[in-house]
Amino acid sequence: MKEMTIITEKKIGRNEPCWCGSGEKYKNCHYDFDRKIDSFRDRGIEVPTRSMIKTPEQLEGIRKSGLANIAVLDYVAEHIEIGMTTEEIDRLVFTKTTELGGIPAPLDFEGFPKSVCTSVNDQVCHGIPTETVTLKAGDIINVDVSTILDGYFSDSSRMFCMGEIDDEKRRLVDCVYEAIRLGLEQVRPWHCLGDMGQAINDYAKSCGFSVVEEVGGHGVGIEFHEDPWVSYVSKKGEEMLMVPGMVFTVEPMINAGSPDIFVDSANDWTIYTTDGKPSAQAEVQVAVTEDGYEILAR
Repeated sequence: MKEMTIITEKKIGRNEPCWCGSGEKYKNCHYDFDRKIDSFRDRGIEVPTRSMIKTPEQLEGIRKSGLANIAVLDYVAEHIEIGMTTEEIDRLVFTKTTELGGIPAPLDFEGFPKSVCTSVNDQVCHGIPTETVTLKAGDIINVDVSTILDGYFSDSSRMFCMGEIDDEKRRLVDCVYEAIRLGLEQVRPWHCLGDMGQAINDYAKSCGFSVVEEVGGHGVGIEFHEDPWVSYVSKKGEEMLMVPGMVFTVEPMINAGSPDIFVDSANDWTIYTTDGKPSAQAEVQVAVTEDGYEILAR
């Protein structure tokens, strides 16, 4: 298990207003919830901070942003085709996002120059759209869309196959979606993120593929990238405790060959497989609920 940082939250009197902003007394709101979290912390399990727990109002805002994100990806799905450049995909995303009243979250984020990430074949993630990359028959591409709507962030991606693709790529794309489905079965409150990570990693390995270790998922909703960082090569019973109100992405990057990767030194963004074999990724944004999970964007 990775090294934990122990964070002690500010103590609140039982009759003081709850930290969540509900206006209710702490004893009638999150008191029992916090005591349950404390019991896991006392057992040495990494637990979320209060800042990671979204309020009902925040969840509703993130939910609306997620619907816009889904609409943008649906729009891409309607228009993407062989012969299109990745720059044209970027224009589709910008146009639809702004039409819906949103802002593309990647645009100018830490210097990223475009509105969407387009990762083709051996590009693992963070591919930068350009007029020089044209989609060809046999290509696979991940289109990763992130939206800011009314100040709330959403994030999801899909794989698209350009015409007939070879058997290895087909199995790879199918594997990433099935791995996510199996991972989501492990997303439930008072269990650990490692339960999901192991389910995804075990399935990818059973397909003869590998999971990227250095790049993972993340919290998202109030900011583009929040804690926790989410690994997909983790172990059951390890990593952070999942509790109701947490929001994060499930987005394994699965490689046909080695899990080893490198960052393009020319742009310091695009990540490639070291062996040049294809990679596939899909992404869903989920909220942990009282009895499981809710998909906010896919």
